[in-house]
Amino acid sequence: MAISTDISEEEIQLLNSNTTVEDCVDHKGRPSNRLNSGRWRSAFLIIGVEVAERFAFFGITLNLITYLTGPLGLSTATGAASLNVWYGTASLLPLLGAFVADSYIGRYRTIIIASVIYILGLGLLTLSAVLPSLYSCHTQNASNAKESCSSRLQIILFYFSLYLVAVAQGGHKPCIQAFGADQFDSRDPEEMKAKSSFFNWWYFTIVAINTVTISILNYIQDNLGWGLGFGIPCIVMILALIIFLLGTTIYRFSRKGYDKSLSVKIGLAFRKAFRNRRISTSKVSAGEEAEERMQDYQQFKFLDKTSLASRGLEDDVRITNEVEEGKGILGLLPLWATCLVFAIVYAQAFTLFTEQGVTMDRSIGPNFKVPAASMLAFTSLSTVILIPIYDRVLVPSARAITGKPSGITMLQRIGTGLVFSLLSVVIAAVVEMKRLETARKYGLVDMPDAVVPMSIWWLIPQYLLFGIAEVFAYVGLQEFFYDQVPSGLRSTGLALYLSIFGVGSFLSSFLIYAIEKATGGEGRDSWFSDNLNRAHLDYFYWLLAALSTVTFIAFLYYARFYNYNCKNAL
Repeated sequence: MAISTDISEEEIQLLNSNTTVEDCVDHKGRPSNRLNSGRWRSAFLIIGVEVAERFAFFGITLNLITYLTGPLGLSTATGAASLNVWYGTASLLPLLGAFVADSYIGRYRTIIIASVIYILGLGLLTLSAVLPSLYSCHTQNASNAKESCSSRLQIILFYFSLYLVAVAQGGHKPCIQAFGADQFDSRDPEEMKAKSSFFNWWYFTIVAINTVTISILNYIQDNLGWGLGFGIPCIVMILALIIFLLGTTIYRFSRKGYDKSLSVKIGLAFRKAFRNRRISTSKVSAGEEAEERMQDYQQFKFLDKTSLASRGLEDDVRITNEVEEGKGILGLLPLWATCLVFAIVYAQAFTLFTEQGVTMDRSIGPNFKVPAASMLAFTSLSTVILIPIYDRVLVPSARAITGKPSGITMLQRIGTGLVFSLLSVVIAAVVEMKRLETARKYGLVDMPDAVVPMSIWWLIPQYLLFGIAEVFAYVGLQEFFYDQVPSGLRSTGLALYLSIFGVGSFLSSFLIYAIEKATGGEGRDSWFSDNLNRAHLDYFYWLLAALSTVTFIAFLYYARFYNYNCKNAL
């Protein structure tokens, strides 16, 4: 009996639908093959590139205050202000990088261009660090003139290269994570689960590897020289670019990522809606596809007036899609705003928490003192321990109860993180009250350089709690802002998430400045007095706790009424 090998056209289409990924192409523009592209194989490669980029960025950031107040000779206040402004700028520039990627050149090309700028910036930064030993000033005067000339050129080159790194980070950071998540198909149930895990393991890998490597780099900077300390990140970024390019043939590229005017179209949708604001929405005529699409976002119905001037069914569908994309972005803004206080608390973990530790007993044995900044390792430790537990134990357990691929919704995850952030700052306030009480008890109030007889290990709970907050809120925000924007604006979504911390950094600086002016003055010690034994960091922590409570209530309100993007809701 002969076996027929003929395959019908319908069967061919079915086979193609199972082996190709919708809306994705390979590096040659052909439909992406599900079996030979994307998924964890390419995602791990991209994670490796991001580990290198974070190593380079935080390798210079975390110890930058030491360089500013040491070799560059800035005061502590000026150095701290310079660092805050630079970090805030670096956290806001991803909005520009994402706009360029989503509207003009795509994520892949943006990553390559940003990597080249990164390498250039780090190379110039290395040059600025070794400049004093290479540069000679041809003047009649001796060392003073030479020192003056070299320091001027050094500072100019330093700031130019530092902000070049910020620009590069602005293009690299939002695109690399979005590009990594693009390697998983949201329409495939198994790949959808893998995408949720991707955000967990993305953060886990970065924290686990760079906690050790950055500590080694900071040691090199302090003990072997800043030229080598800045040069190593430059070499690492060169290797990262090579690795990224080697994976080109297995990447999935989003078709929608190349819409050259998507961001502009959304802006036009808002403008059209404003022009038609006096016309009743009952006159809006939309086709079936448009009506179905409008179920995604029921909020901000005033934008439906955009389509009043449409000219037929095809125009209706196109305009309605633009309206819904506008609604999607607008719907994120209230939740974005309610997370700003979390970003302010986040900034304190790297500044005031450390200041607390400097005054405490840091001795381990007779000859070794724990660096106060190294207490951040406990934040990393709790993150490294909790992420595998969350991904392998908590999520499957919650999934069995709720039936959701991610176990709990993204907003539930973020809300949980906000609670732990609140608890962290409350514990910090209580510990600071105890520290001040101990200083008074031992008569150390007017001895700012004396060691308060209270172990630095008292700070461990607040660091651990903040690490837990990062696992829930920080990673949850990444996933939420990636998932809940139109697919062509994924880089913009992640840039919005990053901008929370940029704005939070500026708000933290402003809040500290305003409180310093309000509580300080002639004959009074401000909350941030140079003598921490007369300062009141505890008051500031309680203020942050109150603000965290208020914004958490606002978060719950907006989260309750938030409508998930139907295609991607978890």
